[in-house]
Amino acid sequence: MNAVCLQVFVSEASRHHGKLTYEWLLDAAQGVGIGGGSAFRAVAGFGRHGRHDASFFELAGDLPVVVEFFVEEAMAERLLKVVAEAGLKLVYAKLPAEIGVTA
Repeated sequence: MNAVCLQVFVSEASRHHGKLTYEWLLDAAQGVGIGGGSAFRAVAGFGRHGRHDASFFELAGDLPVVVEFFVEEAMAERLLKVVAEAGLKLVYAKLPAEIGVTA
């Protein structure tokens, strides 16, 4: 199946309506019919808000989390619409992907 890999980047401690944003995204994806997704916590990273490293205790909770889905293009667009309608402004990447099962 030809699909896309939709990656949404959030801060580990960010919240939306009282729920961790990555948990909210997983729930929203399930709500629109996406069959599965995962959230991955980074050990280090940098971006527009500076550098973040898991070795610094004071930065705990400020590391990037990538929420990732492998879906058809239309389903990715549907989820992004739900995110926008919820008022969230999140960075995302949409990459071509091929999904299969080894023989």
